[in-house]
Amino acid sequence: MKSYLGRTSLAVAAAMLLLAGCGSKDGAGSGSDDGAERRLKVVASFYPMYEFSRQVAGDRADVVLMVPDGVEPHDWEPTPKDMAMLSEADVFVYNGIVEGWAEQALASAKNAKRVDVEAAAGLELRPGSAEDEADAESSGGHDHESADPHVWLSPALAQREVERIRDGLAQADPAHRTDYDANAKAYVSKLQKLDADFRDALGAPKRKAFVTQHAAFGYLAREYGLTQVPISGLSPDQEPTPAQMAAVVEEIASLGISTIFFEELVDPKIAETIAGETGAKTEVLNPIEGLTKQDKAQDLDYIGIMEKNLAALEKALNE
Repeated sequence: MKSYLGRTSLAVAAAMLLLAGCGSKDGAGSGSDDGAERRLKVVASFYPMYEFSRQVAGDRADVVLMVPDGVEPHDWEPTPKDMAMLSEADVFVYNGIVEGWAEQALASAKNAKRVDVEAAAGLELRPGSAEDEADAESSGGHDHESADPHVWLSPALAQREVERIRDGLAQADPAHRTDYDANAKAYVSKLQKLDADFRDALGAPKRKAFVTQHAAFGYLAREYGLTQVPISGLSPDQEPTPAQMAAVVEEIASLGISTIFFEELVDPKIAETIAGETGAKTEVLNPIEGLTKQDKAQDLDYIGIMEKNLAALEKALNE
C-alpha cells in the first residue's frame, strides 16, 4: 500500500527542471512589455486550495490547479511539467500534510520571489490514529505527517485558511491588498452562513455518531459536537484490519446506525462490505478532495458540495 504520509522522491522531476532552466519571472504587479499590468500566477495544490484561492484572487490573478479533477490527491505526485509551473509561480497555495511531496518540491523548484502559503499552518491539528503513526514511521515520515489534514471540511476552519491565503496574495501583490481583503471578506461571509447552517441543522440530532469510509471528517465532527466512526485511517487507501472491521460492525449495531458513508474518488468496496454485514445502506459524504465529472456537470463548488454533505448528515443522524 502506498501512503500519502511518507516522503516523495522528486529527483527525476528536479533534474529535468534544472535541465529545462526554468526560472522565476518578474515580480507581481510589474509591467509587461506592452505596458499592461501583469496578473499574479497562483498555483494551488488540490481543489479546496484552488477554490479558496480563486475566491480571494478574483480577477487579480490566474489560479491554476495542480492535482487534476477526478484524481484522489493523497498519492498524487508532481510531474516535471508541474515542477516547472511551480518554479514560475508568484504564489503557491497548499494545505499541508496532504501534499507529502510539497517540502521537497519547493526545495527543488526554487523561486526566491514566490510566496508559499501553507493554509493549515497555525491551526490546532487533530492527531492521527496509532495506525496512522505507524504508517508515517514505516515510510520515514515525521510525527506532524500523521496529523489529520482535513481542516477544510470544517467551515469554521475553512475561514481561517481563506484568511491565510488572503495574506499570502497581499504579500505577493501589496498594491492590490484592498481587493484581496474585500474578496476574502465576501467569501468568509458565505462560509459563516454555511457554518451557521451546520450548527442549526446538527444542533440536536437523534444520534451523534456517523460512519465514514476513512477518517476525513474529524474536524467537522469536533466543530458540531458529533462523533466520527471511521472504518479506516486518515489515508483513503489504508486497509482496515479484520479486528477494526469487526469493531466497526459491532459499533454500528450498538448505536443503531443505518447509513455508511463512502466517497466518490475511492473504491467503496469496504463500505459496501460493512453495509452488507449490518443491513445499512451506503450514501456519499464528500471530503471534497477533487471534483468529479458529475460535480462539474452540476456546477457544484465547495459550498454547494458542503450543503449536500449537510443534507446527507442531517438525514442519517435523524433516521
